[in-house]
Amino acid sequence: MSGFSDRDAVIVGAVRTPVGKGKANGALHGVLPADLLAHSLRELTARTGVDPAQVDDVIAGAVTQVGDQAVNIARNALLGAGFPETVPATTVDRQCGSSQQAVSFAAHGVLAGAYDIVIAAGVESMSRVPMGSSVLPGSDPFGTDMAARYPDGLVPQGISAELIAAKWHLSRSQLDEFSAGSHEKAAAAAKAGRFDAELAPIAGLTSDEIVRPGTTVETLAGLRPAFYTEAYAARFPQINWDITAGNSSPLSDGSAAVMITSGATARRLGLKPLARIHTTVAVGSDPLYMLTGVIPATEKVLQRAGLTLSDIDLFEVNEAFAPVVLSWSADTGADLAKVNVNGGAIAIGHPLGASGARIMTTLVHALEQRGARYGLQTMCEAGGMANATIIERL
Repeated sequence: MSGFSDRDAVIVGAVRTPVGKGKANGALHGVLPADLLAHSLRELTARTGVDPAQVDDVIAGAVTQVGDQAVNIARNALLGAGFPETVPATTVDRQCGSSQQAVSFAAHGVLAGAYDIVIAAGVESMSRVPMGSSVLPGSDPFGTDMAARYPDGLVPQGISAELIAAKWHLSRSQLDEFSAGSHEKAAAAAKAGRFDAELAPIAGLTSDEIVRPGTTVETLAGLRPAFYTEAYAARFPQINWDITAGNSSPLSDGSAAVMITSGATARRLGLKPLARIHTTVAVGSDPLYMLTGVIPATEKVLQRAGLTLSDIDLFEVNEAFAPVVLSWSADTGADLAKVNVNGGAIAIGHPLGASGARIMTTLVHALEQRGARYGLQTMCEAGGMANATIIERL
């Protein structure tokens, strides 16, 4: 492993809640989102031993910023966590990549000399704040100019996933096999205690609630297509209708938080850096095939880092849908044996605004457990975007 410089942005702590089912019967449904995020913030400062008064800023991702997640939830959560009133906070939205973008913004602030200590975090309670509920009846968040640019109209993410499966010739059995593998890996990781160091139990939930040990291709094969409509079937005759609840990420609740400092601050406070933020990028991509941005994002981050695919020891590619990871692997040539080694969002869950920080937390700990050097994380995002981040274990 390499050393780190005083100017490097280094991760000194990363925690997450277990992920709960994003439904009314989920274990975390009774926890307000601000309290869910406050829990991760409290745990992070307690585990690192950093006085919250020393935190320069909290940047948190949240996608559906309405109802219980409205009014700058990052600020409300830090006050609920007992941080001093002098600590500011802001909430960002880059859709599913919101808290991965929060990590990038935090690292950029450290590298620019604007922060000594900053927390990047994320939260989403999909059981309390349903996806899409910020779009009010009669509203038009896209505008007439965008509609003129895409006269045939864009599509929901599930249809994008179907289009990707068709374009990359991915069969239903391939999708289901990958998805069953996600559950198998996540269940094995939990049983072996590989999540223990990153988890901050809450509301009696001590492990990820959605993981289903024993999931098989045969059981998944019995599920019906989740996004079929006659209108889309007529518009896209190439679709085979293979996307189901079993090869998609489920509705989820959760939060996560990552503390980033300068190398000099880590040395001054006696903090042990787990990894340094090596390189970050964000890209735009085709908003119809909106989930494919992970492919150019991976290419761009590797080029900017001066690394090759073979240099990367572990990959985390968000499993919004199985075709996302399989098409990414097909185009990049990445070895799937290095991808989501402790399972991914299909099994663990995808609490939208929290997922970037959740995956970063899992990646940091996985690198540590395996004695590996480089990790690459990438996430597709609604509207046709993606983030990619490379970290280096220290």
